[in-house]
Amino acid sequence: MARAALARWSEDTPPDPESPQKPIPARRRPRWLLIAGWVALACVMVGIWFVGQNWPYRYRKMKPLLEDVLGCQITITRYHRTYFPNPGFIATGLTLKRKSAPHQPPIGTVQTFVVQGRWIDLLMLRRRVELVDITGFHLVLPPPGSKAAQEDFPAGSTADFTGPDTPIERMEIHASLLDVLRENGARFSFPIRQLHIENMQKGRAMKYAVDMDNAIPHGQIRASGYFGPLSAGSPGETLVSGKFEVERFRLQDVGKIRGTLSGSGSFSGRLDAIRAAADTDTPDFAVDDGTPSSVTGRIDCTVNGLNGDVVYHRMEARTGDTAVMATGSTQGVGGKTTELELAVTGGRAQDLLRPFLHKAPPIVGLVDLHAHASLAPSKEGDFFHRLRVNGGFDVPREKVTDGATERNLSAFSQRARGGKAPDPDKDKTTPIADAISSVRGPATIRDAVVTTHGLTFEVPGAQARLDGTFNLHTSAVRLTGTVATKADIAKDATGWKSILLKPLAPFFRKKQAGAVIPIAVTGTPGNYKVTENLMHSK
Repeated sequence: MARAALARWSEDTPPDPESPQKPIPARRRPRWLLIAGWVALACVMVGIWFVGQNWPYRYRKMKPLLEDVLGCQITITRYHRTYFPNPGFIATGLTLKRKSAPHQPPIGTVQTFVVQGRWIDLLMLRRRVELVDITGFHLVLPPPGSKAAQEDFPAGSTADFTGPDTPIERMEIHASLLDVLRENGARFSFPIRQLHIENMQKGRAMKYAVDMDNAIPHGQIRASGYFGPLSAGSPGETLVSGKFEVERFRLQDVGKIRGTLSGSGSFSGRLDAIRAAADTDTPDFAVDDGTPSSVTGRIDCTVNGLNGDVVYHRMEARTGDTAVMATGSTQGVGGKTTELELAVTGGRAQDLLRPFLHKAPPIVGLVDLHAHASLAPSKEGDFFHRLRVNGGFDVPREKVTDGATERNLSAFSQRARGGKAPDPDKDKTTPIADAISSVRGPATIRDAVVTTHGLTFEVPGAQARLDGTFNLHTSAVRLTGTVATKADIAKDATGWKSILLKPLAPFFRKKQAGAVIPIAVTGTPGNYKVTENLMHSK
């Protein structure tokens, strides 16, 4: 037992500090690891040198690329390169001049121009740009067709707009503005909220989406589709396609018409002959101070994207139960003139008149209409000054809406047939059967006045032929002419008028007619009158 305790004591006793110990040999690092480290460091140094020698975002390399992309000569206020997370650069204070007209004033400026690439493209020596981001692009174009436009964009200069040689995967333009100057010093301004372009490269079709405002009439436009490839020297052959939406177009911006138009459609074709179709809705359309009316439309047309000319293959405008069909064009240099052939078949007179009148239409009934309308360029005055209409209409069964006028007309119809009717000026209580009448004839519109020569107006027992005017602003009527009745002139009058006219009856009696009487239709809404015009007053 003592021996066991002694053994445990000897095990727990620390070794003598003076007793010598063998040193642990140092572990040597493999030589191949050192060699690999030096090789890696050398590769990094060579890579840095190689990338530095071939860095594509140097100023001397990127400035020609920008000029290639924008088709302009460019000066840059500030330029610096970026490396992380993406290689690229940021340029600010850009000024653009046309390559073909460097002596002309600048056509545009850019606040910020950002270009980004990918490291993998740099390492694989691929010429490709991932993103071009432009903010505050202000482009100013001279008046189309002007001397300045020809100097800035001479014939053949479109060759430098065929796209860049270096592919750009995506271009973004924000908070920008396109101004098109006018001959009178004013300008059409098109604010651009966002323009997105993909696959931008010479010889390729680009995908685009744009959100912008229209100049006149003011409103919002959103469109998307494909554009290109650009045709060098023949821009009209460039293919375009897509769809679009327009919202809140203020029609009052283009003259004395009012309303808020919205619509959507699609288009495709060459730039100089784009076939487009659209549906529109204007819930509050009116002309001048007319009554706001709901108007829906459908249009099928061809647009020349180079000069803005439009050919209307088919247009349909529907208000109430009436459809107006039209074909024509909008064309011209220095100002567009619109020419339309209009037709209405089986429409309603009240639907057509309501947007023009601030009071109730004077007549209701079915109507057929055909006309040629011409609208001169906007620089020649307001809407009604520019509008010219030549045509004719037929209202086979119309009814006068004004109660007093209808009572006068109905009483006159009964007397014209030889019957008896109360004097509407004295007896307003005795009922009179409403007279159904018809009206047809030629009409022209000049300066908001409808003029007719040879208007035929018929009621049972009488037929009138009238000449005169109808004012679209005031609804005032002034028509004079003659009416042929079945009864003689004395029976057509009442009271003391009948006694006075009896001696004159032989002078107005005509073959196959009781009498031919000169009459006048005059007045304004609520005060229309049909009277004998024995003195032939005009």
